Amino acid sequence: MNAKAPDDRGFVFELTEVDGRRVLYARHHPEFGPIVADWTTADLRRRIAGGRKQLLARAIGLHKRADLVVLDTTGGMGRDAFTLAALGAQVALVERQPLVARLLEDALARAPREIAARMQVHAGDAREHLQGRQWDAIYLDPIYPGHDRDARSKKEMQVLRELSGGDLDAGDLLAAAIAVKPGRVVVKRPRSAPTLGERAPSFALSGTQARFDVYLPLAGP
Repeated sequence: MNAKAPDDRGFVFELTEVDGRRVLYARHHPEFGPIVADWTTADLRRRIAGGRKQLLARAIGLHKRADLVVLDTTGGMGRDAFTLAALGAQVALVERQPLVARLLEDALARAPREIAARMQVHAGDAREHLQGRQWDAIYLDPIYPGHDRDARSKKEMQVLRELSGGDLDAGDLLAAAIAVKPGRVVVKRPRSAPTLGERAPSFALSGTQARFDVYLPLAGP
């Protein structure tokens, strides 16, 4: 497998296999090296060990019930979705950028079977999945044009921004998610960022770096 995707900005992305796993290269950033969707890191294990009282799990509602059905509309590298599935949720993960979706498919194939059984990866527009079922929670983590904490995040986020164009329609996605009346909608934002689409949440949970804006109750009769 080898797929190159040059564009009119002079960016060249290449999806290939290295040692049997899918990797993405931003050839216009030769200093970056390979990018993979890795769900086996020590950092991710620590997050999962934090259990259902951590901010992400509480924002989604897992501290109240573990087997929630969650739609993650902005897949990215899939770490939040994997964390939720590891804590018991059923998670449908949607990524509209096809090269990134292929990385997520590879990560899912390598995930522990008991966690992978609670996950699905879909390539395409999340709006096509909003009405597929009654979601307990819909999750958005749109790309934000801010500063990233570490070298890995900086590399990944720059590539995701270049591939996606920056999720400029995230406010429209939030409105569409609220319109289907799930149990709740959760938006992850940098701690000091404005609310998405200037829409005030029901409440927010803030950590040292990130904030989760929660919109509820939304489920109709």
